[in-house]
Amino acid sequence: MTAPLVSTLEHPLIARSLAILRDAATDSATFRAHLRLIARLMTVAVTQSVPTRVIKVNTPLEETDGCELPHPIVVAPILRAGLGMAEGVLEMIPDAQVAHLGLYRDEKTLEPKVYYQNFPSDFTDSEILLIDPMLATGGSSIAAASLLKAKGAKSIRFLNLVSCPPGIEAFHKAHPDIPIITAAIDPGLNEQAYIVPGLGDAGDRYFGTV
Repeated sequence: MTAPLVSTLEHPLIARSLAILRDAATDSATFRAHLRLIARLMTVAVTQSVPTRVIKVNTPLEETDGCELPHPIVVAPILRAGLGMAEGVLEMIPDAQVAHLGLYRDEKTLEPKVYYQNFPSDFTDSEILLIDPMLATGGSSIAAASLLKAKGAKSIRFLNLVSCPPGIEAFHKAHPDIPIITAAIDPGLNEQAYIVPGLGDAGDRYFGTV
């Protein structure tokens, strides 16, 4: 399943790291390293269409043309699992701003609950990278995108590690203007609304709280 606004990144290094992340035997240190590695690789792809403008650069020898980003980039990880991917993205874009979105899924209702939000003072002119490793039911990512839009965000891309058709459908029903860039689309959800085969709880495995 690939809708026009869904891109699945196919790359040997991403595929290898994703296999390591899926493995239940992978320890937290290795999980962290490969999650950051995938995030770095995905950042290159997700920013290919970010606008640039030509500037003049003085090299030690002469003036030449260069480029800069006319709009700030804001990295918006959904806490807490999104922090792991955000570290990899920030290694590629060290001058990016960070917007924190704290949401958790109520285990009974499966609805997202907001417990924390901290945004740059003004990002109406920014390029936003919304980040969450898992797109399962879509509840948290839909709520996060809505919060960003309420604060004035206009250009948002959703960077995601593993998704599934129900989550993609729900997200695009709520936010048809936001493209999803993912490393894998898994078949579906189990009774607990976890992606299968998936890789378990990305936050628990990243922070060693399994």
